[in-house]
Amino acid sequence: MNILVCGGAGYIGSHMVKMLAEHGHGVVTFDNLSTGHRQAVRDGSFVQGDLLDSPALRTLFSENAFDAVMHFSALSIVSDSMAQPELYYENNVTGTLNLLSEMRRAGVNGFIFSSSASVYGVPQARVIDESHPVNPVSPYGETKLAVERALADLSAKAGLNSLSLRYFNAAGAHPDGRIGESHNPETHLIPVVLKSALEQRPVKVFGDDYDTDDGTCVRDYIHVMDLCSAHLLGLQYLQSQAGAFVMNLGNGQGFSVRQVIRAAERVTGREIPWEIAPRRPGDPDRLVAGSELAGRSLGWTPHYARMETILETAWKWHKNQAY
Repeated sequence: MNILVCGGAGYIGSHMVKMLAEHGHGVVTFDNLSTGHRQAVRDGSFVQGDLLDSPALRTLFSENAFDAVMHFSALSIVSDSMAQPELYYENNVTGTLNLLSEMRRAGVNGFIFSSSASVYGVPQARVIDESHPVNPVSPYGETKLAVERALADLSAKAGLNSLSLRYFNAAGAHPDGRIGESHNPETHLIPVVLKSALEQRPVKVFGDDYDTDDGTCVRDYIHVMDLCSAHLLGLQYLQSQAGAFVMNLGNGQGFSVRQVIRAAERVTGREIPWEIAPRRPGDPDRLVAGSELAGRSLGWTPHYARMETILETAWKWHKNQAY
């Protein structure tokens, strides 16, 4: 198959491009490089462009025959979305609608969307499955939900087949250590903790009074390679299933901030300093995924489930300083 990967220079997208190529698929990456890294795209062809540029998208589809589209492009920092909601709606919603319009014009009917657990908002259960109410608490979450709803409408009215995958906390790096997680600014816990191990500066732990065993918040960390394997299985799924599908992708177990720091100390062999900072508004005590639907429908199982395994791959990449 020939796959268009939008956002293929980003963290998850670059791992997806590599996996697709390793499985014999043709890959074209489309990315504006606002947050991605050109050096991370080592397979297929690369086109620099923006989803807000409809003529560029039309040219892209006219020059390539795609079998399906994987869409990872998005602005994704929750706090920024609170400060700049218009920017997030324009980029994440308008850009996606432009992509869908040109995709349908070209007769491409398979679409896999990078959604988010942020669509659920404040959790009402210890484990969140797809039956949990959706009630985003940030513009970022609202943009993901808006695209999911558009995909449902396009399935019902235009026959578009799509799969929206709601990620929990993506983590880890490719086992070969050549690509990994690199954001600016870096807000994700695991790279922050590993950078602290390298630089010996304290990790800020935002709150120690949560209703959890050790007082720090609990999150579900899913390895980036497991996320990508679900997308690969999703391609097969959409070849035989018609509709707009939504599935969670998570590890199914939660790790507290302190548990992550302790595991990182074991993996790195270094003491990692940390200090308590005020809680951030809106941070729930616990977010853990129920991903049984993806298991039943896609035949998907996370293979990098141990926190130490996730950290080992990320640590290898950080030490390599890939870019």
